[in-house]
Amino acid sequence: MRIEILFPELCNLYGDLANIDYLMKSVQGAEVIRTGIKSRPYFADNTPDLIFMCSMTERAQEIAAGALIPYRERLNQLIDDGAAFLVTGNALEIFGRYIEKDDGSRIETLGIFDTYAKRRMMSRYNALYWGKFGDTDIFGFKDQFSHSYGECEGLFTTLRGAGLNPGVQMEGIRRRGFIATYLLGPLLILNPPFTKWFLRTLGIGEPKLAFEDAAMASYERRRMEFTDPKTGFEY
Repeated sequence: MRIEILFPELCNLYGDLANIDYLMKSVQGAEVIRTGIKSRPYFADNTPDLIFMCSMTERAQEIAAGALIPYRERLNQLIDDGAAFLVTGNALEIFGRYIEKDDGSRIETLGIFDTYAKRRMMSRYNALYWGKFGDTDIFGFKDQFSHSYGECEGLFTTLRGAGLNPGVQMEGIRRRGFIATYLLGPLLILNPPFTKWFLRTLGIGEPKLAFEDAAMASYERRRMEFTDPKTGFEY
């Protein structure tokens, strides 16, 4: 398995890169390609088994979007062809049409999905999250200055917390092999049943997760806490 991480020197907040560390421990022989912000992406000429991009600062969003715009047609083609993407945190916003800043100005983004983000730097949103992926419980955390709006196929159905924005149940974006979510955490360590499903989509027939017993025990403990109506969700 060959995994391309986009711009790890910029996209490295909230421990999201541990998603890839966990995959590396769970998949024997997996290889990581770290594409720097000034480098030609590996995906421009090849099809990795997984393209990963994660949380960054708001200033880094502008830099990352500018670096990817020359490759938007290639990215769109990869998504249409079913290539696998995992996009977490505010990296999700780079695949929409634009990000609206507090002053009303807009940052051009890739326009692959018919969504847009509204950034409000004086209104930080912090919350726990409980949702569903089919019949599977999904747990995680959110910490963001922006929400997304528009039309797309969602990834999770929200039970507690906010979806793409507080007014919708739909959380994340999904199209064929592309999955994106605002959830931090990191997602794959917190949700081992979802991680097993994800590895199967990457061609791992009978995935065995690293530290699986401990991961499942933590997941069940988290289920008890997050589904308890006495647990406060926004903080």
